[in-house]
Amino acid sequence: MRLAAFKKLNGCSVVAVFVFGLAAEAQMTTAQVDNARTGAYLNETTLTPRNVNPQQFGKIFTLKVDGDVYAQPLFLSGVEIPGKGRHDLLFVATEHDSVYAFDAYGKPSTPLWQVSFLKDGATTLSQGDTQCFFIRPEVGITSTPVIDARSGTLYVLSRTKKAHTLAANEYHQQLHALAVTTGVEKFGGPVEIQASVPGIGEGSSNDTVAFEPLRENPRAALLLSNSMVYLSWASSCDVGPYHGWVMAYDAQSLKQRGVFNASPNADDSGIWASDTGIAADKDGNVFAATGNGQFDAAKGGSDYGDTLLKLTARDLRVGDFFTPFNAEELNAHDNDLGSGGPMLLPDQPGPHPHLAVVGGKAPMIYVLDRDHLGHYQPQSNSHAVQTITTKGGIFGSMAYWNRNVYVLSDSDALRDFEVKDGKLAFKATSSFRFEDHAATPSVSANGDKDGIVWVLSSKGWNSPDRNAVLHAADASNVAHELYNSEQNAARDRAGTALRFNIPTIVNGLVYVAAKREVDVYGLLPAGR
Repeated sequence: MRLAAFKKLNGCSVVAVFVFGLAAEAQMTTAQVDNARTGAYLNETTLTPRNVNPQQFGKIFTLKVDGDVYAQPLFLSGVEIPGKGRHDLLFVATEHDSVYAFDAYGKPSTPLWQVSFLKDGATTLSQGDTQCFFIRPEVGITSTPVIDARSGTLYVLSRTKKAHTLAANEYHQQLHALAVTTGVEKFGGPVEIQASVPGIGEGSSNDTVAFEPLRENPRAALLLSNSMVYLSWASSCDVGPYHGWVMAYDAQSLKQRGVFNASPNADDSGIWASDTGIAADKDGNVFAATGNGQFDAAKGGSDYGDTLLKLTARDLRVGDFFTPFNAEELNAHDNDLGSGGPMLLPDQPGPHPHLAVVGGKAPMIYVLDRDHLGHYQPQSNSHAVQTITTKGGIFGSMAYWNRNVYVLSDSDALRDFEVKDGKLAFKATSSFRFEDHAATPSVSANGDKDGIVWVLSSKGWNSPDRNAVLHAADASNVAHELYNSEQNAARDRAGTALRFNIPTIVNGLVYVAAKREVDVYGLLPAGR
């Protein structure tokens, strides 16, 4: 039996789900905590700015897996595993096309269940297949899955290859619906990803653009909203032909319900968001930012390069959009708006109560009225509520807590902006700086108290010997660094860094995905 209780925290709706009769408020069922992608876990009662320090906090165990972990680990509490008892579960998806369910506290450290999608001769894709070095040596599951706690279902998007000697290789992308208790496929899954739209864009045939499973690269996290699972795609290293796609699938039947292509009569306009997620508001509208590509919607066309899109929930029509005035220049200089994922703020006072915040390579943050995104204005960005120039480009997204927005752009420090009267006002900057990359922050807090901003450095992510570094700063004063995992490297050093990873914080633990492992941080045992 499952029941659900609803409450309000910090202006955001939070669902406390009772799974199999056990109260389970400690949940992390989607990337960046919620569909607004605020990145703030608000039920953290163990970790505080007082005990997160090098003496009391550090790495406590590691979970080994069979492939690199780009997807953010997810957490579901109180799950009854047949024959193994009740556990709080950590779900980990790998580029080796495996999904693991671990006991979240490492007891045991071996998987409670594991499934592989490499069946009947299927393999992962190689760097040679994708012609791209960003994800290597293999490509399988990249985008963060999503969990429906009410039905006990984990949705995963996989990529596989079947090689043939005398015929062309087959490439497949499939949506899986797995039982959280066993990993068994549900609802008749998996389903093959297939779609087409009218158009004469790159790769079209007979005035039709079809989904191409080799070239389309799913990086942005899956989204579950209003009983629909949303998937999106971009490219691998801009190798064409590719387009920006969004598709909607019924969460119970896995039937495709909606398809959108951002460049049906052109090319590119991928939706990748540096591995963060597309977002949804309380009405189910879907928000996604596109990358480089032709923009002609202002002239009645249907191509939406470098645009924040507001898509209707079921049929994925363009309900509204925002395009910077210099979209043509952004496209010409590889300054994707879509390198950043959108974040939706809780209701604000003033003339713009419903705000969206997004940033890209430009470097620029755009604060937008998501009720009136403003379309396109050719002379300036006056159709934005506010624009803020950043030191470097944004690769990822931001986090929101207690009227603060946290952002770490390329080659910059962590910056804190206070939200006042519907706009962002600079407040403080961290003492640490990331030399050559950006990151997506996460926040843990006990409601509006004890906030901590967590951010993961992936400097040297393309080198086999560079380790990820976990940083923690006081959310009320980000200039105060509480901890970083290099302070006691012999004890706390994380695994080899991977690009764009986001830490997961829940129930007193911080989970850091890395190359072929997940490192787990928490309060150290007494005397360690």
